[in-house]
Amino acid sequence: MDPSSSSSSSSSPAVAGDEDEAVRFALLRAGVLGLIFVFATCGNLFFLVTLWKRRKRNSRTQLFLLHLCLADLVVAFFQVLPQLSMEITHRFRGTDFLCRLVKYLQVVGMFASAYMIVAMAIDRYHAVCKPMVSFLEGSFRRYISIGAAWLISLVFSSPQLFIFSLQEVEVSLYDCWATFAEPWGSRIYISWITLAVFALPAVILLFCQMRICTTIYFNMKRKALQSGRAGTKGVSNAMLKTVKMTFVIIMAYTVCWSPFFVVQLWSAWSPSSAPTQGPIFSIIMLLAGLNSCTNPWIYLYYS
Repeated sequence: MDPSSSSSSSSSPAVAGDEDEAVRFALLRAGVLGLIFVFATCGNLFFLVTLWKRRKRNSRTQLFLLHLCLADLVVAFFQVLPQLSMEITHRFRGTDFLCRLVKYLQVVGMFASAYMIVAMAIDRYHAVCKPMVSFLEGSFRRYISIGAAWLISLVFSSPQLFIFSLQEVEVSLYDCWATFAEPWGSRIYISWITLAVFALPAVILLFCQMRICTTIYFNMKRKALQSGRAGTKGVSNAMLKTVKMTFVIIMAYTVCWSPFFVVQLWSAWSPSSAPTQGPIFSIIMLLAGLNSCTNPWIYLYYS
């Protein structure tokens, strides 16, 4: 989301040593990004093949997982891969149209990943807490929620098309940079992205998971009292497994993305004290892309 920046060089030995260390660290970042891209792409493609093989016994959860895989592939190809390219070339290599398109799809992937998880959690909430409503409305609700998740992603990401453009940052050197109304533009926009992509989905997910857990707990307690012994009868193993999988996916998303958004807000509101350079910042940026790697293996484990 942030415009890239360039640094000046010096010929002094101390600075030259720092530059050598910076080059080695950049190569390390590029290597890690390359691994993240390979694992995210291969993992999600492998899971898509697995879903295709199981299409005859397709379940409601697999439909959400299919679209979540597609969202993760958007993140891999339009967020991780461009970041890898930037680590290698240090500049954006492409036209103004490509600059705007890549920046647009970067945020589309972020929105789609978040709101597909929200759609899946809401579906689990209805299946556990309101089973009759879920049964009667059936697949209609699922397609509506999935369509809404993609529509929100496509519409709410549209400001990226106008904020970013190919600009001349030095003489005859062009890069994909953002232009904001100063001094408040970047702060409002980054705060809005954080609210829409992370904070609001987090609140919805927390509510759904709390209601699901309390409903399952009281159902199990009621069944135990009715039967005179402890047990999980009345709550299917498949439903429990799906709820566990949804919870793990939510936790993985939170762990991977929360540091990213914290640093983004920090850099927007207090740029002088924000850790926007160094190993910690790099780890936070790499951790965000790692979420696209973890999701398919979580699906496979619970499937």
